[in-house]
Amino acid sequence: MNPLHALPASASATARRTRVRWLVLAVLFAVTTINYADRAAIAIAGPSLARALHLSHVQMGFIFSAFGWSYVIAQLPGGWLLDRFGSRIVYAFSIFFWSLFTLLQGGIGFFGGAAAFALLFGLRFLVGAAEAPSFPANSRIVSAWFPAAERGTASAIFNAAQYAATVVFAPLMGWLVHAFGWQSVFAVMGVLGFAFVLVWNRMMYDPKAHPTINRAELDYLAEGGALVNIDQPTGARADGPSMRHVKALLRNRMLVGVYVAQYCINALTYFFITWFPVYLVQARGMSILNAGLVASIPAVCGFLGGILGGVVSDALLKQGRSLSVARKVPIVIGMLLSMSMIVCNYTDSHVLVVLFMALSFFGKGLGALGWAVNADTAPRQIAGLSGALLNTCGNLSSITTPIAIGYIVDRSGSFNGALVYVVAHALVAVICYLFVVGEIRRVELQ
Repeated sequence: MNPLHALPASASATARRTRVRWLVLAVLFAVTTINYADRAAIAIAGPSLARALHLSHVQMGFIFSAFGWSYVIAQLPGGWLLDRFGSRIVYAFSIFFWSLFTLLQGGIGFFGGAAAFALLFGLRFLVGAAEAPSFPANSRIVSAWFPAAERGTASAIFNAAQYAATVVFAPLMGWLVHAFGWQSVFAVMGVLGFAFVLVWNRMMYDPKAHPTINRAELDYLAEGGALVNIDQPTGARADGPSMRHVKALLRNRMLVGVYVAQYCINALTYFFITWFPVYLVQARGMSILNAGLVASIPAVCGFLGGILGGVVSDALLKQGRSLSVARKVPIVIGMLLSMSMIVCNYTDSHVLVVLFMALSFFGKGLGALGWAVNADTAPRQIAGLSGALLNTCGNLSSITTPIAIGYIVDRSGSFNGALVYVVAHALVAVICYLFVVGEIRRVELQ
């Protein structure tokens, strides 16, 4: 029996609150870790795969970007599906299909030449389409399950899963490539995703439908600004959101600044999950096994920075600082720290390279509060669509960054220009939050 129905409303004020929201967050963290591990699988397998299939830097750049093309294209349809059918069912289908397409990538080795390139590009394209609803769904779930004063921490935790994916899976995938070949990476990740579909269906519910939440926690969520009714059927939701809503979001200066900044911040992410292991192997002369292990060190720092950013942001809010100050301070400081990556262009020391990459990704994690900002600003009626638009703009960098770096490395024969490219994006993100975004507040639809 759901304790929500067993507890009278009059008792909610004195009853001990359940903490179901943190269990929900743990599930989000786990599924997002698998999500990013599937994205990064091609980076770990990349050097061996490129040799086996005779792929150039430019071809690998396009394969790395294939995910981004469909991920961006499918964002708005994915957001529409979330607002139309709810997060739980859409996310379950998303996990199943991205796992299936990941698994199939392991069979590319049976083909060669142009066919192998086309099939690999196509399957990466399908992975991107399947994963498109995931982060807007994360944002919707956090909006529903967390009050404003905890939302920064919650968003930072699920966003930090991108680093946890590297910490946990990069060494594992590096070992799999070393021991069993690059095909094994895709097989293991695909099967793991299938298993997690069952976990998701068993543990994820809307706040009012969760079997173990009590009224005290539900009241706490509602009073703190959580959108506990986000997936409750209403007449307004019958036809789903429209292009009119998209235009309204794009006319808002605050949101445009947030979207551009998210694009720039994600450029660091996509360098890290695509070209970074290749950089360690080709520019720094590491073995693929060592590269997998070394890549986990900056990832640990990124994870810690991500958690700290959310904690600091919510602490500032609880101290009485404005929402704008609470969200902007970690973002600006984090992006400034991430620019330290440029020092790697001026040293041959592996120790210093790892040190400054670690500092850079700590900063990137500290500043990765775009989803918290989205949860604070998204119109209540179209939270899924708003998150999808943020993710569309943010993940345009998943297309541009891998291709741009591929061309830079191919033409120059060096990764130095690639690091300059990434650092410039961090600077633009700082400019956006300082001079474009202005006051952070929830957008109200007319």
